[in-house]
Amino acid sequence: MAQPETRSQPDAPAVAAIRRFNRFHTRWVGALGGSLHGSGFALTEARVLYELAQRDGLMASELARDLGLDPAYLSRILKRFAAQGWLGRERSSQDGRAQRLSLTPLGRAAFAPLDRASRDQAQAILRRLAPEERDRLVDALGQAQSLLSGETTAGEAPLIREHRPGDIGWVVSTHGRLYAQDYGWDISFEALVAEIAAKFLREFRPGLERCFIAEWRGEPVGSAFVVRESDSAAKLRLVIVAPEARGLGLGKRLVAEAVGFAREAGYARMVLWTNDILHAARAIYVAQGFKLVAEERHHSFGQDLVGQNWELEI
Repeated sequence: MAQPETRSQPDAPAVAAIRRFNRFHTRWVGALGGSLHGSGFALTEARVLYELAQRDGLMASELARDLGLDPAYLSRILKRFAAQGWLGRERSSQDGRAQRLSLTPLGRAAFAPLDRASRDQAQAILRRLAPEERDRLVDALGQAQSLLSGETTAGEAPLIREHRPGDIGWVVSTHGRLYAQDYGWDISFEALVAEIAAKFLREFRPGLERCFIAEWRGEPVGSAFVVRESDSAAKLRLVIVAPEARGLGLGKRLVAEAVGFAREAGYARMVLWTNDILHAARAIYVAQGFKLVAEERHHSFGQDLVGQNWELEI
């Protein structure tokens, strides 16, 4: 019979490293001052409010379990929220003795400044980092969460990052290969993609243009480009997701990242050109709020196609 695996005792420097990081993190998130981000909420109250904002219909027992809170302590927090008019309760259809919790409009209004302050803090730290440093930080945080929680996953979660040397070549070859394979487009399409990509690199305007790369299991699997069309308009280009990564929601994430970047860059609207046969892409654009403004038949890439122009006010 195989002997059970024995793990060595952690050494003192490793223990000290974890304790040091715990001290740093509680200070960094503002957990020591009793008012997270100056919101007036203690850390535990803020976390309860966050969960209620994200998950309508929670029961108090579920909330206590998921957050590891003493039920009596949680009950006091919920009573305070209810007294402020922030908390709604509805009898559970599965258990008449239990109540489902949700935030009222007043509760969501109370949560909004806290949510904004937390997002601003994260954005402020990321702005100080170079793109490669941001990627390293995101990877390290994911690994830390996985190791500390003991969770195992079938594969690494996909991430969205800025382009690196070599990525643009992947974008060109993937477009050429997949559009030939899926739609029978000829080599002139790959030539067009290469021209767009080369112009992006040659005339790149930091802060006004960006290439987003979706990466999964250490390899690029998707892209979306934001380029300057005019002082007021950005153009969305070269959106693609490789077949092995479809179904992960990466197309939606890439387009959302591109729209968010265009908004932060100060553009008033975003435009794109596509063809009506690209049904999955069109569904993403519609969901994001793009409106079809023009259509025109054309013969390109060895095919008879219907080109479409879409716009989004941002």
